[in-house]
Amino acid sequence: MPLPALAGKRGTLIPLDEISLRINLKCDPELALHLRAAYNAVQPGYHMNKKHWNTIIVDGSIPNDELLFMINDSYDLVTKGLKKADKLRLESSE
Repeated sequence: MPLPALAGKRGTLIPLDEISLRINLKCDPELALHLRAAYNAVQPGYHMNKKHWNTIIVDGSIPNDELLFMINDSYDLVTKGLKKADKLRLESSE
């Protein structure tokens, strides 16, 4: 199930019909490779562009602060590419 769009863009996808929680997060390509090497629970993005997306299996093997970093980084990557008007609209709704 996708979360609400950020001005028509998505930064996180969460399938709620899976047995284990998995999150698709946008990621810088070099960082994506590093995270995949560091954690077995980080895999190339399922049904996504595998260069720019990771699928994270939320099974407790990734420290919470690292998981929050990945989520925030995904949000930042998506919002960085927004048009100025969309950024202002998003900021005013926060």
